[in-house]
Amino acid sequence: MTTTAAPSVDPRVIGLAHYAGRAVLEHVLDRHGATFQQQITLRLIVTAEAPVERAVLAGQVTASLKIPEAEVLAVVDGLVERGLAAAEGTAVLATDAGRELYATTTAETAPVSARIYAGIPAGDLAVAGRVLTLITERADAELAALKAGTK
Repeated sequence: MTTTAAPSVDPRVIGLAHYAGRAVLEHVLDRHGATFQQQITLRLIVTAEAPVERAVLAGQVTASLKIPEAEVLAVVDGLVERGLAAAEGTAVLATDAGRELYATTTAETAPVSARIYAGIPAGDLAVAGRVLTLITERADAELAALKAGTK
């Protein structure tokens, strides 16, 4: 009897896991006419305790998704145009419709996420979390160095 060893974590394994999970989320979002970028941005707006300055929001989303600030600002404008967020001076805040969309899509993805993670020991999840956090920190540092022209 042959057994196949579990693959080591590498960029391909991480990418496959990311895109598999993202595809699940995007399937749910598609039913509501929303995009992945909108959901990530809306989450930051909905969970904020006060209106979020556009520049701060753009910085957070840019840091998370590694997309240009101009693209993030276009996403914010789209959320405002759809009535999911409202402009308040240089800041934005969630509207009732934005909070409802976020709550609905979160509720729809929660049972799927629960099934995906079911049966994985808490210790394994903790190790994976530490490893992925370290990889993210190192990749962010490498990207910063590349953008600064030092590598």
